[in-house]
Amino acid sequence: MTSEAAKNWMDDLSEEDIAFIKRFVLNSGSLKEMAKLYGVTYPTIRLRLDRLIAKVETLDEDIPSKFEKALRVKYAEGKIDYDTLKELLRLHKSEKGHES
Repeated sequence: MTSEAAKNWMDDLSEEDIAFIKRFVLNSGSLKEMAKLYGVTYPTIRLRLDRLIAKVETLDEDIPSKFEKALRVKYAEGKIDYDTLKELLRLHKSEKGHES
């Protein structure tokens, strides 16, 4: 991965995501320490990290449609459920097919 490709996905992270990553690195990747720092349980931090990983993976994918990428990021963040994601993507693709 080039530094340009690395920069692209990082550009789309929120300030909160970047702060989480910084704290995670500074705490040597200790989820236990992160849980203490944020005042939440270990499973809550694990879920936050899992969602951040999914978000980064989505941002790093080559998805040409900005709409689809945005939807997939919302799903990765846990802001929409899988059934909603599928339905919105189906509707979007259906509408795109009628634009000809």
